[in-house]
Amino acid sequence: MINIKEDEKLCVLNHSCAHLLAQAVKHLYEDAKFWVGPVIKEGFYYDIDLGDIKLNDDDLVKIEKEMKKISKDGKKIIRHELSKSEALDMFKDDPYKIDLINEMTSDTVISCYTQGDFTDLCRGPHVETVKEIKYFKLLKVSGAYYKGDSKNKMLQRIYGVAFYDEESLNDYLKELEEARERDHRKIGKDLSIFMNHDLVGKGMPLWLPNGAIVRKQLENYIYEKEQKLGYLHVYTPCVGTVDLYKTSGHWDHYKENMFPSMKVDDEEFVLRPMNCPHHMLIYGNEIHSYRDLPIRIGEFATDFRYEASGAVKGLERVRCMCQNDAHLFVTPEQIKDEFKKVVSLILDVYKDFGIKNYTFRLSLRDKEDKEKYFDDDDMWNMAEDKLREVLNELEVDYHEAIGEAAFYGPKLDVEVKPAVGPEVTLSTCQLDFLLPRRFNLSYIDSDGEKQVPVVLHRAIFGTFDRFTAFILEETKGAFPLWLAPIQVNIIPVNNEFHLEYASSVKDMLLTHDIRVNLDSRNEKLSYKMRESQIKKIPLTLILGDKERDENTISYRTFGSNETKTLPKEEFEKFVINKIKNRD
Repeated sequence: MINIKEDEKLCVLNHSCAHLLAQAVKHLYEDAKFWVGPVIKEGFYYDIDLGDIKLNDDDLVKIEKEMKKISKDGKKIIRHELSKSEALDMFKDDPYKIDLINEMTSDTVISCYTQGDFTDLCRGPHVETVKEIKYFKLLKVSGAYYKGDSKNKMLQRIYGVAFYDEESLNDYLKELEEARERDHRKIGKDLSIFMNHDLVGKGMPLWLPNGAIVRKQLENYIYEKEQKLGYLHVYTPCVGTVDLYKTSGHWDHYKENMFPSMKVDDEEFVLRPMNCPHHMLIYGNEIHSYRDLPIRIGEFATDFRYEASGAVKGLERVRCMCQNDAHLFVTPEQIKDEFKKVVSLILDVYKDFGIKNYTFRLSLRDKEDKEKYFDDDDMWNMAEDKLREVLNELEVDYHEAIGEAAFYGPKLDVEVKPAVGPEVTLSTCQLDFLLPRRFNLSYIDSDGEKQVPVVLHRAIFGTFDRFTAFILEETKGAFPLWLAPIQVNIIPVNNEFHLEYASSVKDMLLTHDIRVNLDSRNEKLSYKMRESQIKKIPLTLILGDKERDENTISYRTFGSNETKTLPKEEFEKFVINKIKNRD
């Protein structure tokens, strides 16, 4: 989707359209007062104080109509400059503009733009005439606190977008509609995947039963793969002492992203933002020989990070998350091989989920920044070279990002392009030479000498929260059979004659741990079939006289109107194999 803010020409048009919006609002609501109307990547908005008047979608239609009327008049947009005192006098009836002007110094040259009977405070630039603003759409209205402060008055924010031609506008509106259809927050609500509640707090999602099933299936999937690769799974506390994070260095480098500390008795604790310090201590609990390495410690770990309230979004940006985390303790000689296995695991997982549009970003240090990065040139050069070698050998598409490494080592991020919206980072793998030293970790080498292990931090799904949001949006909630909360929905045509057979089919499927629902409600068959499609259940069984008498099963797959029929035993094998193979 186009980023309007990055297109200079569109940026000017959209800012001009924000002024056109304000002029139309002033025509319709003469007491309206205006705060700011900036361009954003999706178009523009204007924050407006309309007193007790609350706008709705019908009001947006009226405002649009007035905007088109003004546009047809074709008035020139004229720029003129004012002194601070002149500006204060011109906008004396608008406290929001007065506030903006008062923030300026006395020698500031203040510019305004006038179009017909409307003048607005603005730096510009703008198009030459309102006639150029033809193709626009007001998208929605929402609340926004004055200056973004919840202690201030709630204003009304009108969003809109403008283009230079009708085709571009229509294409963009179609993209927005597609984005709305794929919005995991809407899908998550419709399919009862997760919810939020103010009493729990922003960015703290509650996984509902359907969502818990999806998450558990994802956990089972990745756990099985990690077990085969020799990972050892652990459980660790969701808190740690401040001293733990001072030892790791996170207190100095990551404190602004952590929740405030809390005093308990004579100790100071903090909700953990990551799990590596805990895993360092688990490794250090025993003496290790070089023969023991690599040691791969994995955990499905709940972490807490402070996200600004305006940044939280469904499951995608949260304050409480569950990471698919692991730390691999290796010798320097094992770095390349273990890193290669991590990348291969990422590629394997992406293949299973049909993720194809992605690139690898190799994040490296800035050699000139001696404060941000651990100062050891030999370590950095060796680590970065080994990661490059692996990516080149695997022939994967990657680019290098200077200055994006973690403070303790280079890292690999996988940037995935979703069906709509900007790229998201799902998987990561980071090399770390520093934390093992901070925690005095060691292993005994072949000469009987103590050596410091190297650690690979890696997360394949990233977090289960973000990965679920990604899958919801990619599939529009139409999960593959193995992942769906309800895999099979059984609908008897008539409960009096077909319920007994339908129940026997349900019992058969339950013996194979298939998640099945028997819809025996006294509703019309068409209603129940339509509802099954709305819930996006992969397989819907319709069982009537023929199926009962011939011991068969008729079914439809989600999104298809075609009904297929199989003998009962063949259908049983069909479903089992489809789930087993994760088709």
